[in-house]
Amino acid sequence: MKQNIMNKNLNIALLLGGISPEREVSKSSSASIYKSLQNLGYNVVLIDPAYGCHQPESPDKFFLPDNRSDFQTRNYIDAVNSSLLDNIDLAFLGLHGKFGEDGYIQSLLELRKIPYTGSGHLSSAMAMDKSASKILFKHFNINTADWLTADKSSYNTDSILNSLANSFGYPCVIKPNDQGSTVGLSVCENFNQIQKALKKAFKFSDKALIEKYIPGRELTVAILDNQPLPVLEIVPKHGLYDYECKYTSGMSSYICPADLPKQIVANLQNAAVKAFEALNCKTYGRVDFRLSPDNEYFCLEVNTLPGMTSTSLVPKMAKAVGISFDELVDKIVKLSLQK
Repeated sequence: MKQNIMNKNLNIALLLGGISPEREVSKSSSASIYKSLQNLGYNVVLIDPAYGCHQPESPDKFFLPDNRSDFQTRNYIDAVNSSLLDNIDLAFLGLHGKFGEDGYIQSLLELRKIPYTGSGHLSSAMAMDKSASKILFKHFNINTADWLTADKSSYNTDSILNSLANSFGYPCVIKPNDQGSTVGLSVCENFNQIQKALKKAFKFSDKALIEKYIPGRELTVAILDNQPLPVLEIVPKHGLYDYECKYTSGMSSYICPADLPKQIVANLQNAAVKAFEALNCKTYGRVDFRLSPDNEYFCLEVNTLPGMTSTSLVPKMAKAVGISFDELVDKIVKLSLQK
C-alpha cells in the first residue's frame, strides 16, 4: 500500500504504437505495460507519437488495430515538443522497431530532459544497426556469425554472389539491417534465392545484412540491471523463429530455464552481459543467440526494447526467478529513474 501511495506522485507517459512495421506489436506490449502501471498505482498518460499533437480521446482507442502507414515522421517531433509531455517524470517506451528503439525518440526525449526507459540514444542506435553491433561484438571477442552487407542504392548481385562463394556460402540469412521482429527476413539455400531475398529486405531498410546461417538451437538471455536472467530456449514450429512463430499463438514453445549444461549456461549469460555492456546498454534488454550442434554460441543481436506482453520472453525469464510482471515493470521504472 505504501508503495502505491508513493507511485501516485509519479507521472508516467507510456509511448506506444509509432510508425514502424511493428506498430501492432508495440500496441500489444503496451496494453500489458499500461495495465501493470495502473496496478502499481502510477499516474499514466498514453501517447502515440504517430498522431503528433492530436491524440485519441479515450485509452481504448490507443490499442485498436489500424495498420496505418500514412503517418509522418515529423509527428514524433510535434508530439514530444508539445504540452503532452509537460509535468511527466518518466517516459515508458512501449515502442518497437524503427523510430522507437533506434535512438530517434530517445534523442528527442533527451532534448526535453525527460527520463525514459531502456538504453540511451547512441546505444539504441548501435543495437538497432545489426552490422555495427556485430563489429563491436568482434572487437570485444563475442562470437558472432560471419556476415556481409549490401546497400540498396549501390549493391551488385554478381559481386554479392562472388563474395558469398568466397566466404561462408550457403545457407545464409538475409534481413534488413535495422529492423526487429525478423521483419523482412529470408533464409537462402542457394544463389537463385539471393535477389528475391535482397528485394524483400530492401522494402524495410536501405541496407541489408547477409549472415551465415547457424543451424542449432534458438536461445535468449534477458538482462535486468546488468545481471543476466535464466537462459530461455525457443522451439519454433518450423525451424526458424520468424515473425509468424513469434506472434502466432501455438507456433512456438518455450523452455525456461533451458535444458543446457551448467558451463554452456554460464557461457551464454557471460556473453549476454558482455554484449549488453559492449553497446553500453542500460536498465534492461534481451540478447539473442544461436547455439550450434557442437555447443558453440553465436550472438545475433541485442534488443534494447524487447517485447513486454505478460507472455513475452523477458517476462518469462523474470518469472523463472520469481519476479512477477508487475514487479518487472516496477523495477524497470525505478531503475530508469536512477539512470
